[in-house]
Amino acid sequence: RGSDLRYNLELSLEDAVRGTEVNITVPRMAACKTCSGSGAKPGSTPKSCGTCHGQGQVRIQQGFFSMQQTCPQCQGQGTIISDPCNDCHGQGRTKESKKLSVKIPAGVDEGDQIRLSGEGESGGAGTVNGDLYVSVSIKPHAIFQREGVDLNCTVPISFSSLVLGGELEVPTLDGRAKLKIPVGTQSGKTFRLRGKGVKNVRNAGFVGDLYCKVQVETPVNLTKEQRDLLQKLDKTLQAGGSKHSPQESSWTDRIKTFFDDFVA
Repeated sequence: RGSDLRYNLELSLEDAVRGTEVNITVPRMAACKTCSGSGAKPGSTPKSCGTCHGQGQVRIQQGFFSMQQTCPQCQGQGTIISDPCNDCHGQGRTKESKKLSVKIPAGVDEGDQIRLSGEGESGGAGTVNGDLYVSVSIKPHAIFQREGVDLNCTVPISFSSLVLGGELEVPTLDGRAKLKIPVGTQSGKTFRLRGKGVKNVRNAGFVGDLYCKVQVETPVNLTKEQRDLLQKLDKTLQAGGSKHSPQESSWTDRIKTFFDDFVA
């Protein structure tokens, strides 16, 4: 039997999720086309080895013990090539670049392997080819991070959008989707979009989810008017205390208690 081969294939996240068909070129040792893998020049045939009588093994006697070992004359082949093929020099194999089309099922993940039976190396005349294992790796994506059948993304959002709520447009691998932001949403909250993840490669009926984490983007390069407005807003919020910032007030109370206990 010929040796198995491995081929590393890098896919985009989109191709891995949706499935695709790719063409690859694999360098390998294949049966010589000139001699059909026999190693002998066309018109001639290998002869039976006179040392092992075609068995490929010889028996060695050492005192009371008898052992078998590979025939040193024919290297275990059982035949001798007296007139070798000019193309493969009697090896029965030559190098080739094999072009193959590989079907990638929807949902493949990092490290998955696709087996192509018989597309490995030739083992020579009278043997079967090995297999080819295509090992999948996924390119990093600009928006999404994958965890199994689920996708994650971080969505930058303005402070006012979280405070006032509204509707946000987010990307999915199927196109755009609408995400409803409730009034008073906290930065870091994660929203789940069911069925917008990845199809399970072993269970086509199951599709993962998309998790969108909203993250406040702090505004920069403010004008004087904008800074003044924010300072006025901040004063009114501070005046309201825990009514507007319950978490901040709770945090302040815990800090005060901590230092009071520390001093005591």
